[in-house]
Amino acid sequence: MSGAVALQIPNSPIFSSPRIPSIFCKSCASPSIHGPQSPKSLLLPSSSSSSSSSSASALPKSPLATRICEKRLEVNSCAVLKRKRPAKIDIPVVGGVWGFDLETPRKEEERIEVVEVEGDGYSVYSKRGRRGLMEDRHSAFVDVKGDSKQAFFGVFDGHGGAKAAEFASKNLQKNILAEVSNRCEEEGIEMAIKNGYLTTDREFLNQSVGGGACCVTALIHNGDLVVSNAGDCRAVMSRGGVAEVLTSDHQPSRQDERERIESLGGYVDCSHGVWRIQGTLAVTRGIGDRNLKQWVIAEPETKVLRIKPDCEFLILASDGLWDKVTNQEAVDIVRPLCIGIKKPELFSACKKLTELSQRRGSIDDISVLIIQLGHFSP
Repeated sequence: MSGAVALQIPNSPIFSSPRIPSIFCKSCASPSIHGPQSPKSLLLPSSSSSSSSSSASALPKSPLATRICEKRLEVNSCAVLKRKRPAKIDIPVVGGVWGFDLETPRKEEERIEVVEVEGDGYSVYSKRGRRGLMEDRHSAFVDVKGDSKQAFFGVFDGHGGAKAAEFASKNLQKNILAEVSNRCEEEGIEMAIKNGYLTTDREFLNQSVGGGACCVTALIHNGDLVVSNAGDCRAVMSRGGVAEVLTSDHQPSRQDERERIESLGGYVDCSHGVWRIQGTLAVTRGIGDRNLKQWVIAEPETKVLRIKPDCEFLILASDGLWDKVTNQEAVDIVRPLCIGIKKPELFSACKKLTELSQRRGSIDDISVLIIQLGHFSP
């Protein structure tokens, strides 16, 4: 006859241990002891396997065992909740990685999206690219020393941050004009421009901050147009509707620049179609670049010409424009908005050039400054 056999076991110290073994925290088909004071019943399975399995599964849990299991779960849950997050580890940042200084701590820079300026005889339009913060800057000073026919303009393209471009836009004009004032005409304005660039570079390096900037500037002085550059910002003039490039980009791909760098112990290589100094920087001249200063010089190249009636307008722009728009294309777009009309639309021309470059896939910052040269001719 199938079934379970109940054996009566008297109260005995053997079956009433003050400690409850861990077996009570799990339900199983093994024998169970219920209650420390009442008589014990030990259920033994019979020979029928089906009956024993059903009897074992029907055995009730001990209330004491259930309370112990719940208590243990509560303790474990509390232990998990009381765990504390490890303290933060401050890792110092070391400057001078791959030619660029890293600043510690780094302050949050102002986020500039667009710069729009409409001045007397000039306009500026700058737009942030998709690489990060805006690093382009510009400068425009008219009525220099109270003379409406003298002016200074510049476009500055920063790399490794906007610090160098910001510094140059505020100080290069001051240093150049100081050099011009201290020199006689016979001494040459080109030397004054050169010293102004070098002084600005030296002052920026004394700031102990990283990054660098390419520069292109135009000084209108005594009827002359003096254009200078260090880096790959470019100046293009319209002479009777024909584009005339007044600067030459300073890039490692230039034969003379590559030879200069190699003669100083540096090297130039090409990776993915881009030439770089020491495998890092794609320009060979500019303001700043402390860790590459042995090869990246601030000395500009300068061109001086007389402003004549066929000198229509001058375009100063960062490489964000010139990488996607040719020199003649730029002149062809600007000319109908500036020449032969009663009210020139210089700002609209700046914006059209910027938008064209972006439509063609430029992800760089783009800055365009257009100067109507006839406005400053004597």
